[in-house]
Amino acid sequence: MHPGGIGGGRRVEAGMDDGGRRHIGTEERRARLALRHRLAGTARAAGPEAVAEALVALHGTDPATVYLAVAARLAEPVKAVPETERALYEDRTLVRMHGMRHTVFVFPADLTAVVHASTGLMVAARERASLLKDMAKAGAPDAAWLAEVEASALSALARRGQATAAELAADEPRLREQFVYAAGKSYEGVHTVSTRLLRVLGVEGKVVRGRPLGSWTSSQFRWAVAPEHPELDEAGAQSELLRRWLEACGPATEADLKWWTGWRVTEVRRALTTIGAQTVSLDEGTTGFVTRDDTEPVSDPGEPWAALLPALDPTAMAWQHRDWYLAPELRPQLFDRSGNVGPTVWWNGRVVGGWAQRGDGEIVWRVLDPTAGREAEPTVAAEAERLRRVLAEARVTPRFRTPLEKELSA
Repeated sequence: MHPGGIGGGRRVEAGMDDGGRRHIGTEERRARLALRHRLAGTARAAGPEAVAEALVALHGTDPATVYLAVAARLAEPVKAVPETERALYEDRTLVRMHGMRHTVFVFPADLTAVVHASTGLMVAARERASLLKDMAKAGAPDAAWLAEVEASALSALARRGQATAAELAADEPRLREQFVYAAGKSYEGVHTVSTRLLRVLGVEGKVVRGRPLGSWTSSQFRWAVAPEHPELDEAGAQSELLRRWLEACGPATEADLKWWTGWRVTEVRRALTTIGAQTVSLDEGTTGFVTRDDTEPVSDPGEPWAALLPALDPTAMAWQHRDWYLAPELRPQLFDRSGNVGPTVWWNGRVVGGWAQRGDGEIVWRVLDPTAGREAEPTVAAEAERLRRVLAEARVTPRFRTPLEKELSA
């Protein structure tokens, strides 16, 4: 069953444009989002693996985002923290690693080889070359020396199972070596070999982040040797990743796909051709793409729904062009200056406001879009209560703070 069929609500009528192509309007795009991203009440998932599978990737730059993104989509949200920890650190069905756009994500374990081949290898080559270049400029030891340190560090990590950079440096003291970065520049700094090397090994798929040092909200992680995976062909891996993402987020424009993957436009076009993607027209007058078997109309959720999504949630950050679910006038309140989205309130497939947690644990929210109406308030309030139970005694402050979140949390 295609994920678009979850829910069993009113069937959305299929339309055609003047050229005979399938037309997918904003109403249907919001219905697809509600169902495929497991946000509507009838579409909620049983566990974190199902959430990650539905979304392809969970943003992991802010550790709390992973847990709260899962909680918003579970039928029983209070299970989000223990079940996500189980999936990440016991069963290893989810893996935290570098992915698209050189960003940390949490992926289903069976997707790690695809991500590594499709996006990781390109980034890894640049990262290693940059490290060697910076070390050479600083007069630090050469590539042969770095290779020795790397092999020693990986052996130590394999013996320990999981370890911090400081623990690895106890086994391999050369990891403590420092070198000056960008000497003479305004941004000159001192880098430690361990910091840069572990980052390179991460994007190369040799190590992954293990358990955090503190609670589930901590941003300090141990490292672990990456699970083995097959080495895949780059073009084939790109086609598979794009196919999975289109199943979750289609229709999407070429610009959306280039932005989300971080690939060159030629790679995006090659992958679209390989999977036989179909073109559709969108309300904005642009061309979108869906997988070849995803042209049938979907059913809407069948009932109104609301969601409180965390900062950097994968739904809010999935598309580059967001006007169909986010009014441009709301962006200054909900995004920081670098384009990172803060905590958002959703109503029937669109962002209508934001939320925050105060120091005493209270969840506060505000609807900024007057078209949501009072009808939304009881459902949003119920979602705030669901979130309060998930957080319990935990306190969460987004890594990238936005104007509305700062105001509400004050």
